[in-house]
Amino acid sequence: MVSDSELDVVVVGLGYIGLPTAAVIARSGANVLGIDVHADVVDTVNSGKVHIEEIDLDGLVSGVVARGKLRASLQIEPADVFVIAVPTPFAEDHSADIGYVLKAATNIATVLKHGDVVILESTSPVGTTEAVGELLAQLRPDLKIPGHCSGSADIALAYCPERVLPGRILVELIDNDRVIGGITPRCARKALQFYRRFVRGACVTTTAKAAEMTKLTENAFRDVNIAFANELSIVAEKMGVDVWEVIRLANRHPRVNILSPGPGVGGHCIAVDPWFLVHSAPESTPLIRTAREVNDGKVDHTVARAEALLERLPNAPVACLGLAFKANIDDFRESPAMKVATELARRHGERIHIVEPYADTLPETLAATGASLIDIDTAIESCPIFVVLVDHDVFKSVPLDERADKLVYDSRGIWPDQPAANEARPRRLLAS
Repeated sequence: MVSDSELDVVVVGLGYIGLPTAAVIARSGANVLGIDVHADVVDTVNSGKVHIEEIDLDGLVSGVVARGKLRASLQIEPADVFVIAVPTPFAEDHSADIGYVLKAATNIATVLKHGDVVILESTSPVGTTEAVGELLAQLRPDLKIPGHCSGSADIALAYCPERVLPGRILVELIDNDRVIGGITPRCARKALQFYRRFVRGACVTTTAKAAEMTKLTENAFRDVNIAFANELSIVAEKMGVDVWEVIRLANRHPRVNILSPGPGVGGHCIAVDPWFLVHSAPESTPLIRTAREVNDGKVDHTVARAEALLERLPNAPVACLGLAFKANIDDFRESPAMKVATELARRHGERIHIVEPYADTLPETLAATGASLIDIDTAIESCPIFVVLVDHDVFKSVPLDERADKLVYDSRGIWPDQPAANEARPRRLLAS
């Protein structure tokens, strides 16, 4: 492969994964072109700014754009390496929609040449990389596509999923191990050479199907374990026991590590990817399906628990703390907090006030209900009821003397010292 300074890379999709990936690759010395379908995203990146919230991303993008190593466009151009980082949502039947992936591959096919490397990073059902290869073979019969030719292929095709944590993306893109699955071993080696340019973690090669299933397995594992915690919280409520204390004590066992319960599971991975496995093998995945149902059902349970609290002070203002799917980020995708707050606002309208430090305006679905966006200080001054949905650091920092007189439903367990809102339960309403 050519030297870093001569390597041309195209990253298709400039979202929460694509833009950080493009910036990290550009920092390694490659010339990177980011492709996106939204003109405002392209303009933002080309101005050296970012349209998403991620620690240190703004400085990195500003630097690589200023040095001419990263630019954005609506139109694809020839390159040496193509990285596909577009969404893969699921339909109502929980089947994966790989339309964005195939559209990206179709665009790449128009500029593909001998020696290029095509890498799919989007989380996808098992077999998607092979589907990309089949499409490329149809669109470019002049090229020998791996899996559709005899002898050496003209290009390399591989799958390498991201496995990063929002809030730590720039660190984990470099330090985390990568699983690289090739359509052929040669494809895997070609992709390995590319990732070794900017990844410090171990790069392990395998087949494309194994890499695809590895990504789905990682997120299904997390989902199942969170479902256990969420189910445990409901059981603890029925028993009149503090679930947070139970988990803390149980985790003192050397081989027990129970995760934290909450109002559900969100994000672009854990709340979505397990369904890809379920849909691919519905009769063989009862555990994974049940975990998804438990975690989705926790949203309705949280709404019901919040409703019970709201009935204690009819017509009183309510502060819903947080909309993001996890702490200290601005990502609302599949967020259970967003779903809970929206349902409460749909029922109670202007009575509901949203505190979300990572939003300047409310999403349209919430704004249409009559709910309003306020800051934490205003909430403390004006709202006697708090519904904690996200464990943002700013919420954790509120001392007891500022919330001692509040009715609180704490779905995240951030205030263990909160006085009991119901005398039948010690310390606080349990997160269940």
